[in-house]
Amino acid sequence: MVKTALIQMRVTGNPEENLRNALSLTKEATSAGAKIICLPELFMNRYFPQKEHFDDGISPEDIAEELSGTTVTAFAKLAKEQHAVIIVPFFEKCANPGQDAAGAAKYTYYNSAAVINSDGTVFPPYHKMHIPFDPYYFEKNYFAEGCEITVFETTYGRIAVLICYDQWFPESARIAAVKGAQAIFYPTALGKIREYESEETAEGDWMEAWRTIQRGHAIANSVWVAAVNRVGVEDGLDFRGGSFICDPFGNVVADAGDEPAVVFADIDFDLNDDIRTGWGFMKNRRPDRYHAITDSEDEHFLSEGWHTSPKNLPETPKKCGYRMPAEWEPHDAVWLAFPHDEETFEDIDA
Repeated sequence: MVKTALIQMRVTGNPEENLRNALSLTKEATSAGAKIICLPELFMNRYFPQKEHFDDGISPEDIAEELSGTTVTAFAKLAKEQHAVIIVPFFEKCANPGQDAAGAAKYTYYNSAAVINSDGTVFPPYHKMHIPFDPYYFEKNYFAEGCEITVFETTYGRIAVLICYDQWFPESARIAAVKGAQAIFYPTALGKIREYESEETAEGDWMEAWRTIQRGHAIANSVWVAAVNRVGVEDGLDFRGGSFICDPFGNVVADAGDEPAVVFADIDFDLNDDIRTGWGFMKNRRPDRYHAITDSEDEHFLSEGWHTSPKNLPETPKKCGYRMPAEWEPHDAVWLAFPHDEETFEDIDA
């Protein structure tokens, strides 16, 4: 059994205060016996990508940190002292090799997570792969896309870290599982638009959808899943928490509610193999038949801003007559923020 903790916290406008609070809560978790601890996405700052651009006078260079910066260094010291594995999301700046060339950008910026082993060793960070661009989630204006899903071989188990929007993509969870992850952690910043929070979302309960898809990842891949969100009102967004841990059968074994909390669960990695044997999902996969997900590059499709096109393949949802606007077409009124309808955001270009 590995005792695991999620730090569901409020985030202030003072990064130093946020760091002190996060360190204190993490130490509280380790004092209670936690061996793997995960903090929420971008916890050092209020969620700045809800604005299309930084305010005048604010530079990303001043807010972002390198891997060797203050935040990760402080948690590396704590991890070594407490013999714990700590997942530390942060706004990362990476120096570009050609930064001295005329006109070259000095840094590339990522929405990152550092995984620190129990001896204080800092693994190369995970860079968020799926970057949203929706009302109140204008992340494409701030972060470059990551390129690799990594499984970290830690003292207490093999873990993968995927960040927030990554959690809506089943391919990411499957890759992590195929690479050997026993648990997937999802540091998150998911909130509701305050201006419309009194209105019901036509589709249903979006927090329940958020939880359901991650429980589905746990079931489909026979892995533990842990999602940690922030709480509190930050400008236009109301973050509702809801951090949870579920087992490989999708059972929620720990739930933080909607207030600041440190939530614990004992994770038994032996359960992964027991459930995987029972379901048989992994051994009965047909990866040789999944080429429609990744094959084909269509020039027109790419010119519209999409990464890959299934249009030239003989048997795809589009060819079969199914309309999938969120994937194959400009996604009118398909937003990450809630509510997300044309009436609310009629002036936003997809």
